[in-house]
Amino acid sequence: MTPNKEDYLKLIFELGGYSKKINNKSIVAGLNVSAASVSEMISKLEKDGFVKHSPYQGVQLTDAGLQHASTLVRKHRLWEVFLVEHLDYAWNEVHEEAEVLEHVTSEELANRIEAYLGFPDVCPHGGVIPGNNQMIQERKMKSLNQCSLDEEVKIARVIDETELLDYLASIDLGINEIVTVKKIGAYEGPLTLVNAAGKKYHVSFKAAHNIFVSDLS
Repeated sequence: MTPNKEDYLKLIFELGGYSKKINNKSIVAGLNVSAASVSEMISKLEKDGFVKHSPYQGVQLTDAGLQHASTLVRKHRLWEVFLVEHLDYAWNEVHEEAEVLEHVTSEELANRIEAYLGFPDVCPHGGVIPGNNQMIQERKMKSLNQCSLDEEVKIARVIDETELLDYLASIDLGINEIVTVKKIGAYEGPLTLVNAAGKKYHVSFKAAHNIFVSDLS
């Protein structure tokens, strides 16, 4: 399987494609590619037996697709933890490095990295790290754009995409930050968030789709 196909499987996994259908628009936003490219790749993945596509509804991982995606995600996220904890990478710097490393990492090496790191549960971006040969699902969370006005939530996970991570780093909004939604811009405008110290964050509507939060109640 090509690295490009693997990237699609990973994103569909991250968006929850193991339990629900993911529309092409979400994949376009997550990978920053054209709609035509997504349609073409989905056709290839369906032919390979990794996804099932339903017209006008979206795409969902098959058991084979989930198994392959889980293996990829495991290697990718273990490398991210290693780079942050032992090589002093920032959380927004590790995705592209892990993209390269995951494709040349054997199961034995992944197992040894996992043991060396003390069997971490999550990556720096809040994603669950599957165990060896384990088909895993992300914790069920809603995306930031689904929050209501004045709702208080904790930033729990973000999609592993370089542009998004750089964007969040630039506004200094990270995992475990507790914020309140103070304003929701009209016509898919930005969301204004405020933390306990009164700091404001202006998050684009596009980015909010790929930021997942947990309720405090």
